[in-house]
Amino acid sequence: MPGMETENSNTSRAEELKQLANEAFKGHKYSQAIDLYTQAIELNGESAVYYANRAFAHTKLEEYGSAIQDGTRAIEIDPRYSKGYYRRGAAYLAMGKFKDALKDFQQVKKLCPNDPDATKKLKECEKAVMKLKFEEAISVPESQRRSVADSIDYHSVEVEPQYAGARIEGDVVTLDFVKKMLDDFKNQKNLHKRYAYQIVLQTREMLRALPSLVDIVVPAGKHFTVCGDVHGQFYDLLNIFELNGLPSEDNPYLFNGDFVDRGSFSLEVILTLFAFKCMCPSAIHLARGNHESKSMNKIYGFEGEVRSKLSEIFVELFAEVFCCLPLAHVINEKVFVVHGGLFSVDDVRLSDIRAIDRFCEPPEEGLMCELLWSDPQPQPGRGPSKRGVGLSFGGDVTKRFLQENNLDLVVRSHEVKDEGYEIEHDGKLITVFSAPNYCDQMGNKGAFIRFEAPDMKPNIVTFSAVPHPDVKPMAYANNFLRMFS
Repeated sequence: MPGMETENSNTSRAEELKQLANEAFKGHKYSQAIDLYTQAIELNGESAVYYANRAFAHTKLEEYGSAIQDGTRAIEIDPRYSKGYYRRGAAYLAMGKFKDALKDFQQVKKLCPNDPDATKKLKECEKAVMKLKFEEAISVPESQRRSVADSIDYHSVEVEPQYAGARIEGDVVTLDFVKKMLDDFKNQKNLHKRYAYQIVLQTREMLRALPSLVDIVVPAGKHFTVCGDVHGQFYDLLNIFELNGLPSEDNPYLFNGDFVDRGSFSLEVILTLFAFKCMCPSAIHLARGNHESKSMNKIYGFEGEVRSKLSEIFVELFAEVFCCLPLAHVINEKVFVVHGGLFSVDDVRLSDIRAIDRFCEPPEEGLMCELLWSDPQPQPGRGPSKRGVGLSFGGDVTKRFLQENNLDLVVRSHEVKDEGYEIEHDGKLITVFSAPNYCDQMGNKGAFIRFEAPDMKPNIVTFSAVPHPDVKPMAYANNFLRMFS
């Protein structure tokens, strides 16, 4: 029976591909693993295991929308396959959808009543949902909320005589102070709350005065550096400054969102960036990323880190300041820089971005959401987001947006890349990512882009990770999420 033989050979080849995919996964080569699982699925589309395994690889690449789809497909193929619910539940959890995650972990427990791991995870998930319900019950509506910043007078915070760390004399943040603070941070010493308040409050005032889309002018003969996600990797941030110089009026930077979360030195990163902003506002520009939001900070570590190193009031204060961050920048009327990407509709003008009222937590749809969450795709047109938020957009969308706004290039971040960057869409879009060996496991390089005026050609510099103290990524993250990372 030739048909039978073909089916058997397809099945055995699919199993071989699955084994290769598992090996790639173990080596942290998640994109390769996804490709191999996909090939296995093409040969045998009725294996729940292949879909569940691919869901796990998608989760590792933060492609939670795709992971949910694969988990769902695994469940459709075999409703008694506990791993399908487990993988989908983990993806829901990573998106902060605790109630959906809870339903899946309840199903895992039902299918594996004697599994201690399933019991433990279900308990943690129940706790997370209860906490969420409690927070929702006591939360004050946005319209009635008073600014925590207005209630803080940093001058009245006493500095104990035994404090030996960096000090700001008066109201001016100087380069000497910043250098001393960086040295303290390098040696894992904390900054005094008084100076942390001062830096964060002064930065807030500056950011509040900016438009949602900031225009940057780089004079002829000068240069400008754009960095992507740093994600709490403080020692790699210091390495960028080592390679490219400290921020100054003559050496300005734009950090393009996702300063915090994942890495466990997020507080050091954000205070460093804010301190440079206070020292010289034109030396450093800051854009909001999808991780500069309460929902992400609650899950991925920044909230826990701030609480541990400073205090509860700083959690609220940072959340307020993040809502003041601009959403995008245009350099010399030519280069559009944004954390995520472009839009689900055509004809978006720069004036539409300027008009966004950004002083809020990011919504789940619309222009602001898409600026923070979208990703490019190789094929033309638009498609659903592999992340489950925002969308994927093709080269035709990029080209049209640039033409309509008389721009030359889109620079965005938001995605880990093996070389620290990727050029797509016929050279019209560059992704730059500045957190090398992301989460201590991806093995990727980091990159930054130097533009020289007036021609504004992108010069991409790549670099490798440097050692850091033995504090693991996600050390302050939501307990429950750490179980899955």
